[in-house]
Amino acid sequence: MPPAYAVGLAIVAVLALIILIARFKLNPFIVIFVISLAMALAAGMPADKVVKSFETGVGNSLGHIAIIIALGTMLGKMLAESGGAAQIANTLIRWFGPNNVHWAMLFIGIIVGLPVFFEVGFVLLIPIAFNVAKNTGRPLLLVALPLVAGLSAVHGLMPPHPAAMLAVQAFHADIGKTILLALIVGIPAAIIAGPVYALFIGPRTPLPAENPMAEQFINHIPDDKLPGFGITLLTILLPVILMLLGSFATVLTPAGSGLYVFLNFIGNADISLLLAVILSFYTLGLLRGMTRETILAFTNECLAPTAMITLLIGAGGGFGRVLIDSGVSHAIVTMALSAHVSLLLLAWLLAAVVRLAVGSSTVAMITSAGIVAPIAAHAPGASAPLLVLATGAGSLIFSHVNDGGFWLVKQYLNMSVEQTLKSWSVLETILSIGALAMVLILAAVGV
Repeated sequence: MPPAYAVGLAIVAVLALIILIARFKLNPFIVIFVISLAMALAAGMPADKVVKSFETGVGNSLGHIAIIIALGTMLGKMLAESGGAAQIANTLIRWFGPNNVHWAMLFIGIIVGLPVFFEVGFVLLIPIAFNVAKNTGRPLLLVALPLVAGLSAVHGLMPPHPAAMLAVQAFHADIGKTILLALIVGIPAAIIAGPVYALFIGPRTPLPAENPMAEQFINHIPDDKLPGFGITLLTILLPVILMLLGSFATVLTPAGSGLYVFLNFIGNADISLLLAVILSFYTLGLLRGMTRETILAFTNECLAPTAMITLLIGAGGGFGRVLIDSGVSHAIVTMALSAHVSLLLLAWLLAAVVRLAVGSSTVAMITSAGIVAPIAAHAPGASAPLLVLATGAGSLIFSHVNDGGFWLVKQYLNMSVEQTLKSWSVLETILSIGALAMVLILAAVGV
């Protein structure tokens, strides 16, 4: 398939998705399914393989994310019904002040996002964002966008996130130096993409007054009846603590030992969230006077609003898989490889192209590192840590309809496709370009 044709096909498919969903208000899942089939056939993919490709993409996406959404939503519901989310929100407002809550959300996004995937951090923290927005009267986007900027920055740039770790290995980069430079690169980029951009776009993007997701996470308990800050924080940070233990298992114990296996098991995202949910049943449920019947009712009713979110994330994964199996994404990458640019720019460009083509920042970073690393091995003077960060920066660019994160943010914040593109997608692009700019500055001064 000629690269120019593949690029044109991908652009037409994405534009068709946006127009049909945003302008004509058609069901997003149906639109993504139909456009995926049409694009695959137009790319010359055998008809008998098209549906199987879409199903594989849906299954691969939902195998992990469905569990994360379900457990995260249950934990969020327990935080809300017990008043725990309101307690954390009140504490952050007290510490930072009502006019600076966007800085508080950036801070908590970076800290919690260090050991967890973006989706995990998002479902853990979004109940706090809802309560902060309600209690301060600030626009929800002004509170939520700094949160997702912090989560996304560390997800794309910071080891021990899996993609960043694989890039560190591919480029043979020093992990300590990479982490230090990731902070230098990521924090300024997250500030611009989060609090600064939120101050601009928040007032210009009015959201609907009714938000089905926010309603079940808003606290209605008097302040003097709220659970303690310490026990609430321990409950919400338990997944973070367990994942950190899993990440540093090789430091704490010999590889292959029983303790090593145990730490890796409890450090798995699904298991750590499961343990946190079970703990919340006790700390935020039974200790607060809830009955087992009440806890069961809460955990059952909170899942209904997540059905469409889960389905759309799966559809985005199906669209991305069709792009790969049809050869469209490969042709686009081939076209990008023909560009004669510096290694840092090439690493960023390839990651950006793969991100735009398949949606996943993790896939984009891993794929691009695998392509650029052999070239870098024969290029004396190339900074391995900066190549890792340039690749990570590219993997964050312009999240759109083939990315599960796009639909997660859209549905939880109750935005239209157009509003999500203007807020979340632009935020990701600012984050990507800002991080690249910082990488180039560091390279220019000889880091």
